[in-house]
Amino acid sequence: MCGIIGYIGNKDIIPILIDGLKKLEYRGYDSAGLCVLNNEKLNIIKKKGRISNLAKELKIKNIKGNIGIAHTRWATHGEPNKTNAHPHLDCKKEIAIVHNGIIENYQSLKKILKKEGHNIISDTDSEIIAHLIEKFYSDGNLKQAVIKTLKLIEGAFGLAIIHKNEKKIIAARKGSPLIIGIGDKEMFVASDVPAILNYTKKVIYLRDNEIAEITKNNCSIENLKGKQIGRKINKIKWTAEQMEKGKFKHFMLKEIFEQPEAIKNTIRGRIKDEQIKLTLNLDTNLIKRIIITACGTSWHSALIGKYIIEKIVEIPVEVDYASEFRYRNPIIKKNDLVIAISQSGETADTLAAIKEAKSKKAKTLGIVNVVGSSITREVNSGIYLHAGPEIGVASTKTFICQITALLLFALYARQRKGLKINKELLKELNSVHQKIKLILQKSEEIRKIAKKFKNSKNFLFLGRGINFPVALEGALKLKEISYIHAEGYPAAEMKHGPIALIDKNMPVVFISPQDNIYKKILNNIEEIKARKGKIIAIINKEDKKINKLADILIKVPQVKEEISPIINVIPLQLLAYHIADLKGIDVDKPKNLAKSVTVE
Repeated sequence: MCGIIGYIGNKDIIPILIDGLKKLEYRGYDSAGLCVLNNEKLNIIKKKGRISNLAKELKIKNIKGNIGIAHTRWATHGEPNKTNAHPHLDCKKEIAIVHNGIIENYQSLKKILKKEGHNIISDTDSEIIAHLIEKFYSDGNLKQAVIKTLKLIEGAFGLAIIHKNEKKIIAARKGSPLIIGIGDKEMFVASDVPAILNYTKKVIYLRDNEIAEITKNNCSIENLKGKQIGRKINKIKWTAEQMEKGKFKHFMLKEIFEQPEAIKNTIRGRIKDEQIKLTLNLDTNLIKRIIITACGTSWHSALIGKYIIEKIVEIPVEVDYASEFRYRNPIIKKNDLVIAISQSGETADTLAAIKEAKSKKAKTLGIVNVVGSSITREVNSGIYLHAGPEIGVASTKTFICQITALLLFALYARQRKGLKINKELLKELNSVHQKIKLILQKSEEIRKIAKKFKNSKNFLFLGRGINFPVALEGALKLKEISYIHAEGYPAAEMKHGPIALIDKNMPVVFISPQDNIYKKILNNIEEIKARKGKIIAIINKEDKKINKLADILIKVPQVKEEISPIINVIPLQLLAYHIADLKGIDVDKPKNLAKSVTVE
């Protein structure tokens, strides 16, 4: 989950590396460092903490050069400190590496290297890579030394490597994303597009078990067996402006407010003449069962997808945590469809789940935001979200776009069966962006509510039916960015345990639209009221009873049940954001979290 940026060309390298690191800070911000090659010497600077600390240090130093690598860390092995920060060097200080991923057999390799006399100074798994390359560099061929190293290590890696005697960067990947940017007499390597978007929109996506030798004028790619590989150059459609906060204080708030446009982009071109237009490489009529696999926020959208697909298509749906999927013996048959949901398309557990499904001959479908990502290359078919870049660690706009993509898929599958599609549902889906705008106008109203509860120690979020996963998502948003303990439950389950926690200090958020189980949710609200809990109710229609019971009402527009999670989650996103901001927390960089989880 760390961020990597490398550059080779003619420009002054320090501004490029620092700018790239800042664009990648959502991937990790425990420590940062860089290494610049100048006059056959590796100049290395590392600092604990944010990239701003590194930038301050560099103002004091006079480092010049036009070949280098840099890294921002999300700690796995070893605490965040200067010693464990990347880049790491070999014993002779001739080789520098930056690494994203986990080396699973590093302990055994470390023992061997120490016996051979290597001085390993950090607690990381990554440093052993530099020493292994040193071990194999005797013939003076950096690329071959890297290939020999990669054949020994087990696990996941995105790597960029330089040697003091060679004017090139070696890049390699397995499991962790890595791209090569192509400029005019300059080349870049990075773990994600934002790092290089100010300089080029032309990129090559490196694939698993591939290694690239990069000079300022050329990039050659081969597999670990030495076979040369041609690779298509992709054009990035995002703009540098989309990567900026603009008038917003945080990326998260910007992305919450981008949701009307994001959902329009997910729908655009896919509803025409009251028909769903999807290009899928699978026959949905042959599908007997669907398994949706995902992690975190994407898992919550998967749960909503289960409700939607079972209602509209009448196909049984199971939802699995991707992290658990392949560690049991999932019963998968050839007429099963496995849907993988991932914002980045690089989520390690979700990618592994797809490979497991393919090994059992299941059809696979990816719902992904990032074009060209690993999951998109693994699946039989895909639905891109087109939500635009999401920089804030806490997912917002991609969540509602994932729900939208699942709804489009369900309607498409129903259409393929020759069954009628609810035209009112299509009409409402096409106009839901306007209703989202109405909720966003309540941002300041919700901020006032946030002021009342920002010092709460616990929150409970309750919902029923299709809106139970919205309760889960509301709780997740609050705890991941405000550090307030929060739990989401089906409202009826509350009296099977969590009700013991209710007192006058416990805020309880109810997702309570007037639907076919509205009376049930009112009963649950009564139970909280009787125990003096503070009730915040998300409603789509007022009545005397809920006006009397709730301490605070947040009204949202009425929509059809299948669309209601898209509407109901937005006030919860705003509530979490404003509470975190009022507490003075860096909303875009919550502690211990990173945006793209590319390690298990």
